[in-house]
Amino acid sequence: MECKKYCIFAAQYFPHLGGVERYTYNLAKKLIEKGNKVVIVTSNVYRLAEFEKVDGIPVYRLPCWNLLEGRYPILKPDKSFRLIHKKLKSQHFDMVIVNTRFYFHSLYGMIFAKGKRVKCITLDHGTSHLSVHNPFWDFVGGIFEHALTKVDTLFCKDYYGVSLACNKWLSHFHIKAKGVLYNSIDLKEIRDMLSKEAISYRKEYNVAQNAIVISFTGRLLKEKGLPSLLNVMDKILKERKDVFLFIAGDGDMEKEIQRRKNEHIIPLGRIDFPHIVALLKETDIFCLPSFSEGFSTSILEAAACGCYVVTTARGGAKELLVNDEYGCVIPNNQEDTLYVALKNTIDNKEKREKGIKLTYERIEQNFTWDIVAGQVEKICEES
Repeated sequence: MECKKYCIFAAQYFPHLGGVERYTYNLAKKLIEKGNKVVIVTSNVYRLAEFEKVDGIPVYRLPCWNLLEGRYPILKPDKSFRLIHKKLKSQHFDMVIVNTRFYFHSLYGMIFAKGKRVKCITLDHGTSHLSVHNPFWDFVGGIFEHALTKVDTLFCKDYYGVSLACNKWLSHFHIKAKGVLYNSIDLKEIRDMLSKEAISYRKEYNVAQNAIVISFTGRLLKEKGLPSLLNVMDKILKERKDVFLFIAGDGDMEKEIQRRKNEHIIPLGRIDFPHIVALLKETDIFCLPSFSEGFSTSILEAAACGCYVVTTARGGAKELLVNDEYGCVIPNNQEDTLYVALKNTIDNKEKREKGIKLTYERIEQNFTWDIVAGQVEKICEES
């Protein structure tokens, strides 16, 4: 297949840590491995260099205002912006990929593609409106998202979800998705990391090998279900002392988690990917009781590292854990529901072992970056 050049617009990118950022990075990396060229255009949330190569990938960072403490960057159309725009405009691209739909950054990417008469696709990662946990502002935010999405459709016609659940959410905006470009993982990278000697979190925190380790990795946000998980853990610890919860990540709930830490609830802060893999290698149960997901990278990583997954029926969870034999998908993250799910999972080692094996096989067959990059190349080739 002929070498193509892709421009990926992503409002957030590393060092900001999240599923969308990892999607952008891994897709770019795999497209390059397959002989293509990729440029990433993101927001300069962290006031870094306006241009640099990161792991061999050219990254442009547009000036922005950091609304919602950087969760919602807004482009700043100043001299630096115009200079970067000029540099991008001078380059040839075969396709523009807009990662997420509801940022002004996304709209800029769509307008950029239309101006250059380049094929453009938009990837959707959501299954609900963005929440700031304030009923009034959530209502206003919902109206804003609908209005911005309406404008988006004037400039980009082709939308893909990172799960079938995301495609269903797109229909809420009267958008019919063209297909699915699944969130995925690099199994070879994870296998290589698992084979190397790494830090032992059990040893560091005096956790016995026969104890049950539950882990959570990701952004420490209320919508990830952390308040329910912490309360359920407190209840479990009243009944048994051989269960431990490790929490890795940073975010709005970091201070609350630090306040509630004890011998059995252990916050690790933000750790890099090799350390996440080291933690998951020693984890029995990965728990993500989220009420807002597209298709969680975290559950894919956990399953690839040999963890049994307990999560909510949000995003693409049921597309990975297709029935009760694969993992535990609960309807919501109410504390009583989560408590029963975790207790039953802790008590049933045989069920966990079977679920781990089945889920790993499903990842190999459906959720790798080789598969997704090949699909993107095919879309690019289409007229």
